[in-house]
Amino acid sequence: MTSRSPGVAGATGDRLSAPVSPIATPGLWRRMACWLYEGMLMFAVVFVAAWLFSTLGQMRDAMDARRPLLQAFLFVVFGVYFVWFWAKGQTLAMKTWNIRVVDRQGRAISQPRALLRYLLSWVWFLPPLATIAPFKLSGGESGLLVCGWVIVWALLARFHPQQQFWHDAWAGTRLISSKPMSRR
Repeated sequence: MTSRSPGVAGATGDRLSAPVSPIATPGLWRRMACWLYEGMLMFAVVFVAAWLFSTLGQMRDAMDARRPLLQAFLFVVFGVYFVWFWAKGQTLAMKTWNIRVVDRQGRAISQPRALLRYLLSWVWFLPPLATIAPFKLSGGESGLLVCGWVIVWALLARFHPQQQFWHDAWAGTRLISSKPMSRR
Protein backbone atom coordinates (compact mmCIF):
# COMPACT_ATOMS: atom_id res chain seq x y z
CA MET A 1 0.00 0.00 0.00
CA THR A 2 1.37 3.42 -0.92
CA SER A 3 0.96 6.61 1.03
CA ARG A 4 -0.96 9.40 -0.61
CA SER A 5 -1.50 13.05 0.07
CA PRO A 6 -4.85 13.89 1.64
CA GLY A 7 -7.57 14.45 -0.89
CA VAL A 8 -5.64 12.97 -3.81
CA ALA A 9 -6.68 9.72 -5.44
CA GLY A 10 -3.96 7.51 -6.90
CA ALA A 11 -3.11 6.93 -10.54
CA THR A 12 -4.27 3.75 -12.24
CA GLY A 13 -0.75 2.67 -13.11
CA ASP A 14 -1.17 3.66 -16.75
CA ARG A 15 1.82 5.82 -17.59
CA LEU A 16 -0.21 8.69 -19.07
CA SER A 17 -3.12 8.61 -16.67
CA ALA A 18 -3.23 11.38 -14.11
CA PRO A 19 -4.74 11.17 -10.64
CA VAL A 20 -8.11 12.56 -9.87
CA SER A 21 -7.45 15.52 -7.65
CA PRO A 22 -9.34 18.41 -6.16
CA ILE A 23 -6.18 20.49 -6.66
CA ALA A 24 -6.77 22.82 -9.58
CA THR A 25 -4.64 22.85 -12.68
CA PRO A 26 -3.71 26.46 -13.48
CA GLY A 27 -5.33 27.78 -16.62
CA LEU A 28 -3.41 27.69 -19.88
CA TRP A 29 -3.11 31.49 -20.06
CA ARG A 30 -1.65 31.62 -16.55
CA ARG A 31 0.82 28.83 -17.29
CA MET A 32 1.91 30.53 -20.51
CA ALA A 33 2.30 33.87 -18.71
CA CYS A 34 4.51 32.07 -16.20
CA TRP A 35 6.41 30.47 -19.10
CA LEU A 36 7.07 33.90 -20.67
CA TYR A 37 8.14 35.36 -17.33
CA GLU A 38 10.48 32.39 -16.89
CA GLY A 39 11.98 33.24 -20.28
CA MET A 40 12.68 36.80 -19.14
CA LEU A 41 14.36 35.51 -15.99
CA MET A 42 16.38 33.05 -18.04
CA PHE A 43 17.75 35.96 -20.08
CA ALA A 44 19.62 37.08 -16.96
CA VAL A 45 20.87 33.53 -16.33
CA VAL A 46 22.08 33.29 -19.95
CA PHE A 47 23.76 36.68 -19.73
CA VAL A 48 25.71 35.85 -16.58
CA ALA A 49 26.59 32.28 -17.65
CA ALA A 50 27.67 33.34 -21.17
CA TRP A 51 29.70 36.23 -19.78
CA LEU A 52 31.42 33.88 -17.33
CA PHE A 53 32.11 31.30 -20.06
CA SER A 54 33.37 33.82 -22.61
CA THR A 55 35.52 35.63 -20.06
CA LEU A 56 37.11 32.48 -18.68
CA GLY A 57 37.41 30.97 -22.17
CA GLN A 58 38.70 34.23 -23.66
CA MET A 59 36.18 34.13 -26.53
CA ARG A 60 36.65 37.09 -28.83
CA ASP A 61 33.46 36.88 -30.92
CA ALA A 62 30.16 35.00 -31.18
CA MET A 63 31.34 32.87 -34.09
CA ASP A 64 34.27 31.48 -32.10
CA ALA A 65 34.91 27.76 -32.63
CA ARG A 66 33.99 27.22 -28.97
CA ARG A 67 30.38 28.21 -29.60
CA PRO A 68 29.12 24.57 -29.33
CA LEU A 69 30.86 24.37 -25.95
CA LEU A 70 29.06 27.53 -24.86
CA GLN A 71 25.74 26.01 -25.94
CA ALA A 72 26.49 22.81 -24.02
CA PHE A 73 27.49 24.88 -20.98
CA LEU A 74 24.21 26.82 -21.14
CA PHE A 75 22.26 23.55 -21.44
CA VAL A 76 23.91 22.36 -18.21
CA VAL A 77 23.37 25.72 -16.46
CA PHE A 78 19.67 25.66 -17.42
CA GLY A 79 19.45 22.09 -16.16
CA VAL A 80 20.98 22.98 -12.81
CA TYR A 81 18.64 25.96 -12.44
CA PHE A 82 15.45 24.07 -13.29
CA VAL A 83 16.27 20.81 -11.51
CA TRP A 84 17.25 22.69 -8.35
CA PHE A 85 14.10 24.81 -8.23
CA TRP A 86 11.66 22.13 -9.42
CA ALA A 87 12.92 19.73 -6.75
CA LYS A 88 12.05 22.49 -4.27
CA GLY A 89 8.61 22.88 -5.91
CA GLN A 90 8.82 26.20 -7.76
CA THR A 91 11.06 28.36 -9.87
CA LEU A 92 11.08 32.11 -9.27
CA ALA A 93 8.49 32.65 -12.01
CA MET A 94 6.29 29.87 -10.63
CA LYS A 95 6.32 31.56 -7.21
CA THR A 96 5.13 34.79 -8.82
CA TRP A 97 2.28 33.03 -10.62
CA ASN A 98 1.45 30.70 -7.67
CA ILE A 99 2.14 27.54 -9.63
CA ARG A 100 3.86 24.46 -8.20
CA VAL A 101 5.21 21.30 -9.83
CA VAL A 102 4.37 18.02 -8.08
CA ASP A 103 4.28 14.32 -8.93
CA ARG A 104 1.06 12.52 -9.87
CA GLN A 105 0.20 12.00 -6.20
CA GLY A 106 0.66 15.68 -5.34
CA ARG A 107 4.03 15.26 -3.59
CA ALA A 108 7.24 17.20 -4.19
CA ILE A 109 9.29 15.77 -7.04
CA SER A 110 12.73 14.23 -6.65
CA GLN A 111 15.82 15.54 -8.40
CA PRO A 112 15.87 12.60 -10.87
CA ARG A 113 12.22 13.30 -11.78
CA ALA A 114 13.04 17.02 -12.09
CA LEU A 115 15.92 16.10 -14.42
CA LEU A 116 13.58 13.93 -16.50
CA ARG A 117 11.10 16.83 -16.67
CA TYR A 118 13.91 19.15 -17.75
CA LEU A 119 15.00 16.84 -20.56
CA LEU A 120 11.42 16.27 -21.73
CA SER A 121 10.63 19.99 -21.56
CA TRP A 122 12.98 20.54 -24.49
CA VAL A 123 10.10 19.36 -26.69
CA TRP A 124 9.08 23.06 -26.50
CA PHE A 125 12.10 23.87 -28.71
CA LEU A 126 13.74 20.81 -30.28
CA PRO A 127 11.24 20.15 -33.12
CA PRO A 128 11.51 23.66 -34.60
CA LEU A 129 15.27 23.81 -33.97
CA ALA A 130 15.70 20.47 -35.76
CA THR A 131 13.77 21.93 -38.70
CA ILE A 132 15.69 25.21 -38.81
CA ALA A 133 19.17 23.66 -39.05
CA PRO A 134 18.88 21.62 -42.28
CA PHE A 135 16.83 24.23 -44.13
CA LYS A 136 19.01 27.19 -43.06
CA LEU A 137 15.98 29.38 -42.39
CA SER A 138 16.32 33.12 -41.86
CA GLY A 139 15.84 34.78 -38.48
CA GLY A 140 12.26 35.79 -39.22
CA GLU A 141 11.32 32.36 -40.52
CA SER A 142 13.01 30.71 -37.55
CA GLY A 143 11.19 32.95 -35.08
CA LEU A 144 7.86 32.26 -36.76
CA LEU A 145 8.50 28.52 -36.71
CA VAL A 146 9.49 28.50 -33.02
CA CYS A 147 6.51 30.69 -32.00
CA GLY A 148 4.14 28.57 -34.08
CA TRP A 149 5.39 25.36 -32.47
CA VAL A 150 5.15 26.82 -28.95
CA ILE A 151 1.51 27.74 -29.64
CA VAL A 152 0.75 24.28 -31.04
CA TRP A 153 2.49 22.52 -28.13
CA ALA A 154 0.66 24.65 -25.57
CA LEU A 155 -2.71 24.00 -27.23
CA LEU A 156 -2.06 20.24 -27.25
CA ALA A 157 -2.49 20.41 -23.46
CA ARG A 158 -6.23 20.75 -24.18
CA PHE A 159 -6.20 17.08 -25.21
CA HIS A 160 -4.78 15.86 -21.90
CA PRO A 161 -7.49 14.70 -19.46
CA GLN A 162 -6.35 17.23 -16.84
CA GLN A 163 -5.16 19.90 -19.29
CA GLN A 164 -1.51 19.24 -18.35
CA PHE A 165 1.36 19.72 -20.79
CA TRP A 166 2.35 16.41 -22.38
CA HIS A 167 5.95 16.58 -21.22
CA ASP A 168 4.60 16.72 -17.65
CA ALA A 169 2.44 13.65 -18.30
CA TRP A 170 5.45 11.78 -19.69
CA ALA A 171 7.65 12.84 -16.76
CA GLY A 172 5.04 11.88 -14.15
CA THR A 173 4.66 15.47 -12.98
CA ARG A 174 1.91 18.03 -13.05
CA LEU A 175 1.47 21.74 -12.50
CA ILE A 176 -0.97 22.80 -9.81
CA SER A 177 -2.18 26.08 -8.38
CA SER A 178 -0.56 26.86 -5.06
CA LYS A 179 -1.28 29.39 -2.42
CA PRO A 180 1.36 32.03 -1.78
CA MET A 181 3.84 30.92 0.85
CA SER A 182 3.83 32.82 4.14
CA ARG A 183 6.68 35.24 4.74
CA ARG A 184 7.49 33.88 8.20
